Amino acid sequence: MPGTDDNGRLVQREIWAVGGGKGGTGKTYLSASLAIGLARLGKRVIAIDADLGCANLHTALGAAPPAATLSDFIKGRVKSLHDVLGDTALPGLQLISGAHDFLEIANPKYTEKMRLIKQIQELDVDYIILDLGAGTAFNSLDFFLAADRGILTVIPEPTSIENVYRFIKSAFYRRFKRAVRHPDVKALVSCAMDQKNERGIRTPHDLITGVEAIDPEVGGRLRKTMAEFSPKIVVNQVRSQDDATLGLSMRSSCSKYFGIQVEYLGYVEYDDSVWRAMKRRRPPVMEYPDSCSSRGAERVLANLLKGQQIAFDLSVRG
Repeated sequence: MPGTDDNGRLVQREIWAVGGGKGGTGKTYLSASLAIGLARLGKRVIAIDADLGCANLHTALGAAPPAATLSDFIKGRVKSLHDVLGDTALPGLQLISGAHDFLEIANPKYTEKMRLIKQIQELDVDYIILDLGAGTAFNSLDFFLAADRGILTVIPEPTSIENVYRFIKSAFYRRFKRAVRHPDVKALVSCAMDQKNERGIRTPHDLITGVEAIDPEVGGRLRKTMAEFSPKIVVNQVRSQDDATLGLSMRSSCSKYFGIQVEYLGYVEYDDSVWRAMKRRRPPVMEYPDSCSSRGAERVLANLLKGQQIAFDLSVRG
């Protein structure tokens, strides 16, 4: 995402948002691993804990609890995100910690959220990693949609899989609703976001049909929006080859039933070293760099940096 720095110079930065449909799928682990991996490659990186209700990215990065957090920015105690930037032990990697002191910070006003997103997009670094909160709250959806690349973690459990599908649909509906002005179309999209809506809209295909009946031109824009919307999936806590192929199955299902092209970035194997490192408040990829989970995170990063979907080994060590 191109932008300008404080001196008006053109800079090229990328924002990666890491989300998921539920808690416990490894969003924070992956966010920390990607941020560390990029910093080790010599990139200037800021990791931002955008989980406004349950901030813990600093722990996954092995950093001490910061003195200044997003609470200070959202509440206006500081004017710039630069005032809440903290250093980590890794050169090139800085941290903006999530809110810790006000429960209401978990649900900021729309203007506060847009101000935050605008300043995030203006940060003068190479990469910004957003660690999102769980679920499909508007905060998580808006941060996800503000990113250049949206990454979703899923574990091989029915509830996690269902919630990722729900997140993908909700993010798509949210993106389209914000892009149209026709009141009837906006009302239809709002209806579609209710999983039990009376119009029988269950998939983006159903929504397109309904929109085209209202306004064919807007329906055409919706199809274009769908073609440009491409979330990415990482399967975490993989224990078998069937688990590893889950991403391929989800990619196929999203294309067939939603018409949305999802990229499968790879998987991270289940590994006890992750929780052992977390107990020591150390990043797993630094504490156990040769572990299978660390190597899995490295593969995911390599796939992201290649900027295209590639074939990868689906064998899982038993």
